[in-house]
Amino acid sequence: MSALKVLAPGGFTTVQDMGRFGYQQMGVPVCGVLDSFAFTCANILVGNDENQAVLEITVMGPSLEITKAMDIALTGAKMGMTLNDKPVEQWKSIRVNPGDILTISQIQSGCRAYLALSGGLKVPRIMGSYSTYVGGKIGGFLGRHLQKGDILETHDAGVLNKPRSTPMDYIPQYPSNAFIRAILGPQDYYFDQGIITLFATGYMVTAKADRMGYRLQGKAIPIKSGMPKSIVSEPSMPGSIQIPPDEQPIILLVEQTVGGYAKIATVISTDLSKVAQTTPGDTITFEKTDLKTAHTLYGEERNKINKLKNCF
Repeated sequence: MSALKVLAPGGFTTVQDMGRFGYQQMGVPVCGVLDSFAFTCANILVGNDENQAVLEITVMGPSLEITKAMDIALTGAKMGMTLNDKPVEQWKSIRVNPGDILTISQIQSGCRAYLALSGGLKVPRIMGSYSTYVGGKIGGFLGRHLQKGDILETHDAGVLNKPRSTPMDYIPQYPSNAFIRAILGPQDYYFDQGIITLFATGYMVTAKADRMGYRLQGKAIPIKSGMPKSIVSEPSMPGSIQIPPDEQPIILLVEQTVGGYAKIATVISTDLSKVAQTTPGDTITFEKTDLKTAHTLYGEERNKINKLKNCF
């Protein structure tokens, strides 16, 4: 049974889950949501398992006609949202019914929002994931972003007994100056003064910022004298900070499999969501951290998610 019809698709709206793991050696990237915390909260708010498929909405939201009674929740970037022309709040579950019109407008802060629906979106599971890889035309809804007239289904699920909402202190803020923690390596030995530069100055997010990676602009990060300008291509991971020949950093995200430039540092997993919520013109300032701190922060985030589950 259909759940919604797309009246207007928004800027770039795709079906995503946590990602497609185990196929990078075949050239298939992980894909998946860019803000895992907001994604997980959205599913919890409508009573789903953590990894049910949602809509990832970028910059401008869609307009949707509801065709099935269900609960929905929008988390992530702050975006105006109306149900039948009446404002409704984010980070809360909302009951919708057939004939309702849900309209999500332009971002006010952040970059990406996540719309979860009761049961999760029903699309084919490709290589163990519902995620869309637009570059490879696989996964999600027909391997592409949504278009006007698309009709999407959800898995069967009951509605909630009562509404759910996220505690205010759990809701992230998305400032235009993001402080991002990173661990040195794996090729930090290619740099000397460049390491000092990376952590001492801010870098602007350029217009070349998408699901593949974020190109930044700021003070040049030179490779150490005598070292080659590139390395033998090797497997990459989300968060790697590459330094190409133009000496401007690139933060790799979820639609990469290999990289051929030295990686000065790696953004920790809990801060990748912060990177993905910045927009062109925003500033990223890197802070040096270590693996022990990264593990602690990850554990704290998981504890927060578990506490949210236990609220309901």
